Amino acid sequence: QVRLVESGGGLVQAGGSLRLSCAFSGRSFVYYYMAWFRQAPGKEREFAAAISWSGGSTYYLDSVKGRFTISRDNAKNTVYLQMNSLKPEDTAVYYCAADSTRGRFSDSRYEYEYWGQGTQVTVSS
Repeated sequence: QVRLVESGGGLVQAGGSLRLSCAFSGRSFVYYYMAWFRQAPGKEREFAAAISWSGGSTYYLDSVKGRFTISRDNAKNTVYLQMNSLKPEDTAVYYCAADSTRGRFSDSRYEYEYWGQGTQVTVSS
């Protein structure tokens, strides 16, 4: 029933910026804790950022803190990931994830119920 569709990925040079969007449909978006994960070639999927139901709390992977900003617009059923000062090591497929059962922060990919198909971000040197 729940569907997540990511967009905004692409190819940028190091130091550039991208804004990813995740469109949520099917149920009441306001009740879902939202997160972004990423998976680089040959690596396991890792947590990047999360945001609470109200948007009042955010969490980040240490290596992206200060460069990435997660936000949500509940009126538009959309979560965003603003990525600045991009580095080649940020290259990965970025996935949007949603959970309504925990009601608290989790950085585990096993705790999220729904996933998008991913959007590719490539940062050249």
